[in-house]
Amino acid sequence: MKLEGALAELLTRVDPQYNRYMSVEKGKKVIYVELKKALYGTLQAALLFWQSLSEFLTDELGFKINRYDSCVANKIINGKQCTILWHVDDLKISHVQHEVIDDIFEKINNRYGKEAPLSKTTGKIHDYLGMTIDYSKDGKVELNMLD
Repeated sequence: MKLEGALAELLTRVDPQYNRYMSVEKGKKVIYVELKKALYGTLQAALLFWQSLSEFLTDELGFKINRYDSCVANKIINGKQCTILWHVDDLKISHVQHEVIDDIFEKINNRYGKEAPLSKTTGKIHDYLGMTIDYSKDGKVELNMLD
């Protein structure tokens, strides 16, 4: 990763040892650093998480990735379809049995929630990626993005 300008200078103030890595490019001070893991918010981080989650869901939990949308996975559990969909690191898990959702959530949390536990919402109304998903009316799902 490339740190430049004020950020590179700040690093050398925090720890002067970094001065030896400082160079100048196009008149700006620059330090290149190697990250030990993916930096949240980057395209590479999103891709690495997608690869990891896809492999975990298929190889360890037995889901199949949807052939039309690679951020959707399905599995028949107790005779009913379980669907997991995700955008970057926001997941939505659906199944008619709450115990199935709890079990899958726990497995995903055990894998990915080591640094900070994952959060979970349950019930009839959900906020997901700016959408309100309302299951409170029998046989209907209402979606809106009014907020």
